[in-house]
Amino acid sequence: MDNIIDNIIAFVEAHRGWAFWIALLFALAETTPIVSILIPSTAILVGVGALVATGGVDFLPIWAGASIGAIIGSSASWWIGRYYGGWVLGRWPMSNNPDLADRGREAFARWGGAALLVGHFFGPLRAVVFLMAGIADMPFARFIGWNLLGAVAWAFAVPKSGEIGGNVLGWLWQLVAG
Repeated sequence: MDNIIDNIIAFVEAHRGWAFWIALLFALAETTPIVSILIPSTAILVGVGALVATGGVDFLPIWAGASIGAIIGSSASWWIGRYYGGWVLGRWPMSNNPDLADRGREAFARWGGAALLVGHFFGPLRAVVFLMAGIADMPFARFIGWNLLGAVAWAFAVPKSGEIGGNVLGWLWQLVAG
């Protein structure tokens, strides 16, 4: 898996014009049920963020692409939950937890849109929180406002953490080699 991540980061570094599209694709994958479990999108976006520290890519295209990808993926997940929720709940792994829909409804009733914000930043929830918002019949107008806020904040924080980490490592390297 590390080799795949390294190859993707190297590709972005060599083809910086693709940074927007690659960030969009991996953020989309990160916010789509099942796909988010299979693809190490967060690690890739952190690694691409580290390229910003080296001057390999600019931050703005990464942030913009990741924001748009997260918005599309999470909105599509809401839509799937809203219109195919019964079917989804009847399939594995959801069928193993028949009370999941009720717990999702309770979470959105208790915390509202804040549950979406947490979902963007908490890896295990990211795979299902947007799907559950649709299953729980959260109105799209309410969903999209919180989702936009969470997606843009997440798309900023993840690559920015890689950039900050890259800057710290560069500073430490200069200090040691210095």
